[in-house]
Amino acid sequence: MAEIIHPFYEQHRGAMEAAMRHRLDLAEAMLCESAHLSNIDGIRQEVMDEFEIVLTQMPYVGGAASRMSDFFMRLMGFMAISRVLRRHGVSLSVIGEIERETYKAQLLTVPEAERLASGRQFMSSENQTLLREQAAKSHRQEFTEDFVYDFVEPGPGDKFEFGINYKACGFCKFAARHGDKEILPNICGLDFDAYATRGIHLERTQTLAGGANHCDFRFSRLPSE
Repeated sequence: MAEIIHPFYEQHRGAMEAAMRHRLDLAEAMLCESAHLSNIDGIRQEVMDEFEIVLTQMPYVGGAASRMSDFFMRLMGFMAISRVLRRHGVSLSVIGEIERETYKAQLLTVPEAERLASGRQFMSSENQTLLREQAAKSHRQEFTEDFVYDFVEPGPGDKFEFGINYKACGFCKFAARHGDKEILPNICGLDFDAYATRGIHLERTQTLAGGANHCDFRFSRLPSE
């Protein structure tokens, strides 16, 4: 019996698959030079086949009503890439480098004005209000595979504008369920470029994936050039 993709993800499947193909285009040179792989067409097909499996495994956490659904849709494909490269004997450090460089290159294909506008919206007081509301709602744990987090206000002497402490992580739960714990830190490493390309500085000293009791995200605006 074929595994079922949740209808919400099925609705966005075409865009997610297109993003995966784009990533593989961007990664091709590094797959050859850094990972020392030769059958790139075969690797592409393996990754896309694995992504079909990942799509059936992705947990539903509220769809469009949850900001975390977007995190899953943008980043879960890297689980497929990591799984395939590990099967081909590529080291975790090389996989991390390939994924970071590929993701950054993909993010930078978005026009700068659009990226910076997205960053300003994220840092806005309106979005901070929404984040406070969603952080409080996350503790109800309506979806067991979802994230649980607190909104963090800056204290005296703090240089960040606001923070988020993730007490439970959907990616950690996914990795524990499907045997992906060793590749999880590489997914965490993608966060820095995701924010930097939008004009946001992320400071983080610990993660759940690294064994801490929470991930400490702290956000501030990068100086404009």
